[in-house]
Amino acid sequence: MENSFVSIRGLYKIFGARATAMVPLAQAGMSKTEMLAEHGQVLGLRNINVDIAKGKITVIMGLSGSGKSTLIRHLNRLIDPTHGEILVNGTDVMTMDKVALRALRRTQMSMVFQKFALLPHETVLQNAGMARSVRGEDAAKTDSIARKWLARVGLAGSENLYPKQLSGGMQQRVGLARALASDSELMLMDEAYSALDPLIRSSMQDLLLELQKDLKKTVVFITHDLDEALKIADHLVILKDGEIIQQGEPQDILLHPADPYIEDFVGDINRARVLRVRSVMTKDAGEGSAPEIDADATLEQAILLADGQADVVLSVIQDGRLVGVLRMTDVLKALVPRVPGGL
Repeated sequence: MENSFVSIRGLYKIFGARATAMVPLAQAGMSKTEMLAEHGQVLGLRNINVDIAKGKITVIMGLSGSGKSTLIRHLNRLIDPTHGEILVNGTDVMTMDKVALRALRRTQMSMVFQKFALLPHETVLQNAGMARSVRGEDAAKTDSIARKWLARVGLAGSENLYPKQLSGGMQQRVGLARALASDSELMLMDEAYSALDPLIRSSMQDLLLELQKDLKKTVVFITHDLDEALKIADHLVILKDGEIIQQGEPQDILLHPADPYIEDFVGDINRARVLRVRSVMTKDAGEGSAPEIDADATLEQAILLADGQADVVLSVIQDGRLVGVLRMTDVLKALVPRVPGGL
């Protein structure tokens, strides 16, 4: 895939003393349950193929035990695959020796952790500049860069505080500032917001999206929360029992679930607040007198603009130009999820 910063090809991870010998069995279709019962080996990931686009947010999600955290740890080789290929910026990470791998982790990758992982004996400023300090960079320059990113995440004035003096949301902002201060292309975020209260979590999601508009980082975000995934993802990968069930543009997955598991997964989502006008509109020529709505507006906003009337047609605008029309009859159809099994 063009413009891919990370490519994962045919990745298998099996835990156990005879993992390599289990790969042909996994390739032949042996289930996770069968492999554990018959061979005492644990199938963690099966035939994972994902392209992570440069400058986009790829969200990998699934329920507990789906393999999402195992997968993200392969990108920086905290876990080695049993079989398969991982390319980061065109380089096969499995060919790297310890020195090259350490350099990759320090210069091209940063990580935002679920439990913040701040050093309690260091100040907010020192924590934010940690990646550059570890690389041995100039202390004054490191402090200057750390201050800049602390200000960007809303923590100006907190530089001399210690982690224990901050709330959970503020600590996670320090973690985000630390990742940004490293100036790495790839940000790995493993359940980064799941320990936060709902309102703080939502504000952190908004902050990430706001920063991403300017920075265009390559982000891999792990979550078990579908609402969070649909809110922030450019590309969504849904795992179940170590396998990819469906991946693609989130709006398309919501409108066209690939199988009953995905249908059930997305069935309770508030579609009016998640689906965008661009996903439901048609590319017909608009009517000159029709009210205008932005392509990225939600269907909820469209319903309000149409005053709940089913016979209204809206002109859809993107970047200042007409791109299509939105018929409220199509909106009503999109709000009704497909019934699992097609019944």
